[in-house]
Amino acid sequence: MNMKNINEIFKKENVTIIDVRTEEEFSEGHLENSINIPLHEVQDRVEELRLMQPMVLCCRSGQRSGRAMEFLQSQGLTELCNGGGWSELVDLNP
Repeated sequence: MNMKNINEIFKKENVTIIDVRTEEEFSEGHLENSINIPLHEVQDRVEELRLMQPMVLCCRSGQRSGRAMEFLQSQGLTELCNGGGWSELVDLNP
């Protein structure tokens, strides 16, 4: 996780936090104002996600959000970063 990139993105007014955990995991706890788009739905929602940039992706540990970020970057999205585990982002969330 690159904290410099995360801090830069969080400074932007319109940052979107995308949580790629399952709906069940999301319902057990998540960042305020985050949007749940489970990893298995990311591929089908690229155009929707493109409009949500800049964004920080998160999950439980950073692995799923890392996979989502790599895929989205391969689709041409550039204003995003892997925030890792959602619980680690609590203090950064604007």
